[in-house]
Amino acid sequence: MPDSTGLLQGAALIKDHVKRLPDAPGVYRMIGEDGEVLYVGKARSLKKRVIQYAQGRFHTQRIAHMVDLTRAMEFVVTRTETDALLLEINLIKQLKPRFNVLLRDDKSFPEILIRRDHEAPQLRKHRGAHAIKGDYFGPFASAWAVNRTLNTLQKAFLLRSCSDNVYETRTRPCMLHQIRRCSAPCTGLISLEDYRGLVDQAEAFLRGKSRAVMAKMAGEMQAASDELEFERAARLRDRIRALSAIVQEQQINPETVEEADVFALHAEGGQACVQVFFFRAGQNWGNRAYFPRVDRQDEEADVMSAFLGQFYDDKPVPRLILLNVDPSDRDLLCEAFAMKAGRKVEILRPQRGEKRRLVDHALTNAREALGRKMAESSAQSKLLAGVCEAFGLEAPPERIEVYDNSHIMGANAVGGMIVAGPEGFQKSQYRKFNIKSTDLTPGDDFGMMREVLRRRFSRLVKEEEAGEQPPRPDLVLIDGGAGQLAAALEVMADLGVDDIPVVGVAKGPDRDAGLERFFIPGREPFMLEPKSPVLYYLQRLRDEAHRFAIGSHRTRRAIDMRRNPLDEIEGVGPGRKRALLHAFGSARGVSRVSVEDLAKVEGVSQALAQRIYDFFHKA
Repeated sequence: MPDSTGLLQGAALIKDHVKRLPDAPGVYRMIGEDGEVLYVGKARSLKKRVIQYAQGRFHTQRIAHMVDLTRAMEFVVTRTETDALLLEINLIKQLKPRFNVLLRDDKSFPEILIRRDHEAPQLRKHRGAHAIKGDYFGPFASAWAVNRTLNTLQKAFLLRSCSDNVYETRTRPCMLHQIRRCSAPCTGLISLEDYRGLVDQAEAFLRGKSRAVMAKMAGEMQAASDELEFERAARLRDRIRALSAIVQEQQINPETVEEADVFALHAEGGQACVQVFFFRAGQNWGNRAYFPRVDRQDEEADVMSAFLGQFYDDKPVPRLILLNVDPSDRDLLCEAFAMKAGRKVEILRPQRGEKRRLVDHALTNAREALGRKMAESSAQSKLLAGVCEAFGLEAPPERIEVYDNSHIMGANAVGGMIVAGPEGFQKSQYRKFNIKSTDLTPGDDFGMMREVLRRRFSRLVKEEEAGEQPPRPDLVLIDGGAGQLAAALEVMADLGVDDIPVVGVAKGPDRDAGLERFFIPGREPFMLEPKSPVLYYLQRLRDEAHRFAIGSHRTRRAIDMRRNPLDEIEGVGPGRKRALLHAFGSARGVSRVSVEDLAKVEGVSQALAQRIYDFFHKA
């Protein structure tokens, strides 16, 4: 429950709270004006930790400023300090306090999944919870890394990647079989027993037994050659080459590290980069650079501690974590990670040997990534200052939202929102809006824009009224001219968010880039200098919004095209659907048969057969 102390504020308020605090572990929140959470911290003893703020001990100028802004505090007592750490991590990720070190761009990692819930296991990319029965391998640092590995595994082990629906309806091998990326179990060109042998080989390779798998394949190739089966030997040779390509492309494959995540922190000029490398089954599965929000006065040990806690809040923890900076809460993190993983987790700062070389390599990458980021940030700041000047804004925008629509004659209409700011494009903030209104005339772009903006900003208003702090744009760009701008302004005025600047961007004659006209309320339409860097930047924003909207539209259209009419019939689940497609080949085949023939299919009763027949023969 929140505590309040009348008119007290800052150090006086904190000192008043200390009188009632227990000498027990817990989490505290410092709260400023309008309920803004300034800072979340944990303590072994709430009383001893919080009193330091009142006494001014160990304060940097930044912490002193935070204390001055404090208008209220909230406390939660926990059973142990480890529980306090876990709660602190959760609250920081949820509330994003401005005085905490904050991990940004925290997207889930892709994995490779071998599904085990089908007679012919499927090899596929997976992201998210492990809800499907099968073997999961990862994390991979990026979709690019996992796609490259998947393509190579297809060449090496010939496992299917198609959906169950496609698998059940195939009557002849698909193109992937023709280019030697699938063994075609769907049409019986390989027995299920032999196919499962390929699955076992792929699993062994992904578990780190690459040398054994390649040695066995080399033996089979030699045997095929000795028996003058040169075509089979050539196929095995191509598979071995594919596996070799994976090993060579991974560059670093340690001999003494089976499973570990490697972290290296480099801080400079008030910014920081943490480079993360993933090693699983003795293989390098890629790396990713993170740029946490820090202050130039933060200690590296505190930054690393906060980063590790937030990083593993929603990710599996490996047995070994290697890093170049000892975290300030090392023992506490080890205990918390062990509780989560159900086994011992070691956090190590290596001093020599191969492990040290891995950390040094990660540190080199962190330095280079931060250097590039700082150069980009400098250029980005100049562009945002130019946008501010061009549109007459009060300050350079921190968050720009750009909106565009995509459809074909009104069908599969989708609205897209992209977000950009000082850090560039913020893809985790992108949103798509499937147009739901049934009252729109097909192709009514104004109506679509009204729906998109109404949904986006009505949600913003509700969250703000509930006391939350949702992201609020400093500038909204609309793809369109005076008409689209008027539609946008009408919606935002209705919702009471007319304090957000809105600009319409109209394409030039014949859609020529460089001749765009900009529409701002109260000003005549204008153009920017043809070679202006600000114009190029605004074109990039518009093009990115257009790309995202078109991509979302194509995805929705593809889903509609793949949708099977049988899915709409009550009582036809996956099993009966599979049986019907197996019996009649396709939904069109099902639509042509009689009730009697339908009732002969296993699992289809007379009543269901009549329902299926009626569905396809509506008057």
